[in-house]
Parts: sequence; C-alpha cells; structure tokens
Amino acid sequence: MDHPVTTANFDVVLQLLGRMNYAWTNTETLLVHFIAGLAGVDKETAIVIFLTLNTTRARFDLVDRLAKMGRIGSKGRDEILSFTAQMKEVLKHKNQYNHCLYSFDADGGNAKTIMMRIAETKHGIKFGKENDLDAAEMKRIRESIDRIETLNRTAWRLIVAHKFPA
Repeated sequence: MDHPVTTANFDVVLQLLGRMNYAWTNTETLLVHFIAGLAGVDKETAIVIFLTLNTTRARFDLVDRLAKMGRIGSKGRDEILSFTAQMKEVLKHKNQYNHCLYSFDADGGNAKTIMMRIAETKHGIKFGKENDLDAAEMKRIRESIDRIETLNRTAWRLIVAHKFPA
C-alpha cells in the first residue's frame, strides 16, 4: 500500500494482520515436532506438552533447553537455536499488532497504533506509545509475513533433517 492508511482502506491492514497471524500459528505449531524429537516422545505426547505450555515464550524456552541437552549434535543444536531466535524476533513485530489499538484523525486518516503495554522505569510507568501506520510499516508487515513463511520452510527442513516425528 503506497498511500496512507485510512478508515477507507483499513481492511487491507486487517487482511495482512490476519495473514500474519495465520502464518505465525501455522509455524509455531511446528514446535510440536521439535518437542517430540528432542524429548524423545511421540507426537501425541508432544501435542499435550505444547498445549499445556500456555505461552509462546514457554514453548520456545522448552525447545531451546531440549536442544541444549546434548541429544543432538552441536550443528543441530545451533540450527535449532538460530531458528527459534529468528522466530522470537518476528514474534516481537507480530505482537505489536496483537497488543494495540488503532486510531485515526478526525478525517479518518493518519492511522496510528497505540501500544497496550506498560513499560516500567525506575520511577514511573509509561504506556500508550504511538506508532504511525504508514507505507513503511505496511512494507514491514509484508516482510514479516514473508519471513514467517520462510521460517516455516526452515522448520520443515530441520524436522526432516533430524528425523523428528512428523
């Protein structure tokens, strides 16, 4: 989208964010295969473990810790840690849109996101950070989608290479 985001074309933003969340969920669930292979359990057990861990961070922590246990070689460990590190970077961008409000000026233009997170400092708190939702940010959203899709292919390559239960 090369023109400003307005209330008139906001559906484009929502479609992209839906696609980003779909791509993310499709890729995050591949951690089931990593858990199964690294923990030496069947896929059904790995699904129970995955669903019991109620945050993405906990799932990444588990995969990272299992990879560091030494059951796979250092090359495999490093590949998995690189994969999860890249996923965590994309997650930060995705979460910006899952934890924000959207605002427009009185004419329905000048779209912004308003973060719904609290940042604590030594002597106070801050919240409501605003960011422009402009052409540059739309490009960044598309790049995040592309990156997630690439990471999905990377995950499958690792699953096959390490013979994790598929």
